[in-house]
Amino acid sequence: MNIRDILKLAPVIPVITIHDLAHAVPLAEALVGGGLRVLEVTLRSPQALAAITAMRKAVPGALVGVGTLSRPEQFAQADAAGAQFGVSPGLTPALVAAAGTVSWPLLPGIMTPSELIAARAAGFSACKLFPAQQAGGIGMLKALHAVFPDQLFCPTGGISRQTAGDYLALPNVACVGGSWLVPAEALAAGDWAAIRALAADAATLAVKP
Repeated sequence: MNIRDILKLAPVIPVITIHDLAHAVPLAEALVGGGLRVLEVTLRSPQALAAITAMRKAVPGALVGVGTLSRPEQFAQADAAGAQFGVSPGLTPALVAAAGTVSWPLLPGIMTPSELIAARAAGFSACKLFPAQQAGGIGMLKALHAVFPDQLFCPTGGISRQTAGDYLALPNVACVGGSWLVPAEALAAGDWAAIRALAADAATLAVKP
């Protein structure tokens, strides 16, 4: 699957940080059960790679990606863990080179038009606008669409359930990344029913044809 196809599978990609490995599988089951099968596990904890492996083995319905890729060596580590796509907060020549060493696609982060031009020159037709809110949000995406109408985005950062629909209404937004689907208190309590309900609600948001 290329990254554009992955982005169109669901309106929201849950952005997940796992601190307790025991949470990985039931969390993935709850999110997929609610209708969101594309999951981004961020490299923000020591448990991230093991969580990706556990999710891949136990939840075949999930498409599990690795987030917060910021160093070239992380690509090989994520590949060994079973990642199916990658997400980076930014893009450098070293990350472009590392992306070419794995079989799965990368969604690179950009924040400015110059960064977008560099990403396009490297062959990326879909990007993450990050951090979306601080980068100008909906106004920035509208401005970018006027100049780069063929570019697809997954804005992430500062997006809530209340604002997600406004982003998804834009023609150049395939989906949004959201951490509101995994509230810290629900995760700590193991309240998988609450997380599944949040996922089911997010899955009702408009999906581009």
